[in-house]
Amino acid sequence: MSFSAATFAGLRFAVLGLGRMGLPAARALVALGAGVTVWDDAAPARAAAAAEGLVVAEPVMDGLAALVLSPGIAHRFAQAHPAAVRALAAGVAILSDVDLLYRAVRASGSKARFAGITGTNGKSTTTALLAHIVGVAGRPVAAGGNLGTPGLALPWLGDDGVYVLEMSSYMLERLATVRFDTACMLNLSADHIDRHGDMAGYAMAKRAIFDRCGGGDTAVVGVDDALSREMAAALRVGGVRVVTVSGAGPADVRGDGARLVDGAGVIADMAAAMALPGAHNAQNAAAAAAMAGALGIAREAIAEGIRTYPGLAHRQENVGTIRGVRFVNDSKATNADSTAWALGCYERVIWIAGGQAKEGGIAPLAPWFPRVALALLIGRDAPALAATLAAAGVEHRIVGTLEAATGAAWAAAQAGVAPVVLLSPACASWDQFTGFDQRGDVFRDRVRAIAAGEGV
Repeated sequence: MSFSAATFAGLRFAVLGLGRMGLPAARALVALGAGVTVWDDAAPARAAAAAEGLVVAEPVMDGLAALVLSPGIAHRFAQAHPAAVRALAAGVAILSDVDLLYRAVRASGSKARFAGITGTNGKSTTTALLAHIVGVAGRPVAAGGNLGTPGLALPWLGDDGVYVLEMSSYMLERLATVRFDTACMLNLSADHIDRHGDMAGYAMAKRAIFDRCGGGDTAVVGVDDALSREMAAALRVGGVRVVTVSGAGPADVRGDGARLVDGAGVIADMAAAMALPGAHNAQNAAAAAAMAGALGIAREAIAEGIRTYPGLAHRQENVGTIRGVRFVNDSKATNADSTAWALGCYERVIWIAGGQAKEGGIAPLAPWFPRVALALLIGRDAPALAATLAAAGVEHRIVGTLEAATGAAWAAAQAGVAPVVLLSPACASWDQFTGFDQRGDVFRDRVRAIAAGEGV
């Protein structure tokens, strides 16, 4: 079977924003029988859509079933897009494409399970790990959403299939019908405050992943931070089945030294899971294990999936070891919390950091500064980061570019400063790169160039 070409027949949608999610969503909606108009504020994107035969027109709200808004476009507060403001005033739903995927799957008659994962940090790893475990168990699986393939570009799955979806706070604000069979909120720390207004608004957006959960559904909640513990308690009061997870502390599923355990005993040997170092990855593994269990996957498959998980690019990715010096690409660490987890994995590092700093900068990383033998700073906010490090007595240099930082790190490592070079910027990348992925790619390429020059 597959999706019906008449799934959305007679319905009209407008798609605003023709980037990674928008353009695939428009194509899918047309294939599903909908009437579709598309728009992007950038003329080249509109021209590319028109060249595909899509109808390009500014959104008109009359008779519109929904406005499908790309996640990066705001619909609230001062930065709200004018079309979104018009949609809200007209009572037109503003949706994520994941909501439409869910509707299409259910309209096809499929009872495929839906697993949703969110959190400030770790959601990509947990999403990929859970999808890997489901695949190891022999179940049909499709992973995507905020990670990889957009929702409406995912394939049709039958009753035994599982959709594993990374959900950003931007996407969660725009769900109306999705009911996750198992949903996970990993952790909460300050992020995207400009988009959600304040921390309470951000937490409310994350909490939406559990909306419509009911009998038979499982909420998995990390309890390694106070805000998440509060959310777990509130869900329990609401009658939702809650499984708590932790990287090292008390929880239903938790890291316990080199083991992952629950009330029934040992689930997996984390020492054998080479792509999942550190307590934060123990929490990610605990979450994936709890969700897999809720989906009916056997413990043996969960253990094997954790052991064989290959890891994701830009998330503590080992990109090479040159003459005993290990290079780690953690470019996805765009805030201090993410970098804290990375620094906690190594006793002594040469740390490459910088870019566009988030609120608070790197000051929250002070407990990990003793692990930093040398910090090499890049990007727009390098001077501010340098001031924080200087006040803490951490040796550092402003080097400007990632290429210069990688070369300087190799020279320092050869001189015996530290055996690990860690790119974990604790900052956004937009000042010098198109995204964290390009930043990580540049680092990986520079390491390969060093290896080639050393004859490795």
